[in-house]
Amino acid sequence: MKIEDFKSGVYQQQFQYKSFLPELINQEWTWDDPRMNVLLEKATKALAELNAYTLIVPDVDLFIHMHILKEANTSSRIEGTQTEMDDVILDETEVLPEKKDDWSEVQNYVKAINTAIEELETLPLSIRLLNQTHAVLMDGVRGEHKTPGKVRKSQNWIGGTSLADAAYIPPHQDEVAELLSDLEKFWHNDMIDVPHLIRIALSHYQFETIHPFLDGNGRVGRLLITLYLVSNGLLTKPSLYLSAHLEKHRSSYYDALSRVRESHDLGHWCRFFLQAVIETAESGVSTFQNIMELRNDLDQRIVTLGRRAQNARKLVMYLYQRPFTTVNSTMELLDLKYVPASKLIAALVDLGILNEVTGYKRNRIYMFEQYLAVFRNES
Repeated sequence: MKIEDFKSGVYQQQFQYKSFLPELINQEWTWDDPRMNVLLEKATKALAELNAYTLIVPDVDLFIHMHILKEANTSSRIEGTQTEMDDVILDETEVLPEKKDDWSEVQNYVKAINTAIEELETLPLSIRLLNQTHAVLMDGVRGEHKTPGKVRKSQNWIGGTSLADAAYIPPHQDEVAELLSDLEKFWHNDMIDVPHLIRIALSHYQFETIHPFLDGNGRVGRLLITLYLVSNGLLTKPSLYLSAHLEKHRSSYYDALSRVRESHDLGHWCRFFLQAVIETAESGVSTFQNIMELRNDLDQRIVTLGRRAQNARKLVMYLYQRPFTTVNSTMELLDLKYVPASKLIAALVDLGILNEVTGYKRNRIYMFEQYLAVFRNES
């Protein structure tokens, strides 16, 4: 099938509405558009460079944790949560009551990502794995009553307040099982020669078009991209997440998906997707470079602390994964009493490594602002 000849599907009359039945995608794909070749080459190169950094950066898993946290926050924000990075890095006890629901959704996303990546070691990428991931994502949060971990058995819709005024109505529930089976076969079909980045571009479009769950489809569909890249060896670590790019270009993202369904323009979607991979991978490389520069700078500053330097290094290593601390958590982490822990934090404040952010005299929270800024500035 040539991408330029693709017919996206048909609208089927149901009782009082029309649902969209997409075309199956498990087939060979080719294209005539030379722009696709150039973008595919650039995206593959950018992805390989990002992957190389995950192999050479020391203690990279600490920084991958922050990548995951940012992805969880950004992907959840696309779906309507209102948290910022400063909120989601905190422990639950430190979160304001009015932000706890959104905070919980983001933490569930982190769990879902980590669980899915672990499961890939024993399970192939599959609908079963996505169902398990969805169950973790929806556990105990808004949407928990919408059959977590199970493919829908009723009709859903996107936009509007009902089927009558919906912006898009996905396929009828009776069609979903066959569509998902076709999608899963496409992931593992060794009889066709389709580049992985094109496969996952088509897969993300198809997943969002099927909309197989009653809630959480956007988040699972974006996570699918990373899972596919890891499962097929394009990434050694889960270091590429497109949500920041998709949030920045949200209207273009939704328009590109809709344009396939309405105008059969699959090429436009593939070009949009490949450009997103290029820009996100390049941004990820820049982030790793900034982290290494910051780390070298901090090492030089910490040396000036003399006998406190060893504990300072241990604390900073912890901060790379969770960039905030309190006196009590520092005491527990380093097995220190109150006064030495307080003096160590004060020394790091003097060095500009930590900043007190509450303004309180008690229960103060100290943020690793320079490190957080690296991820805030990541596009």
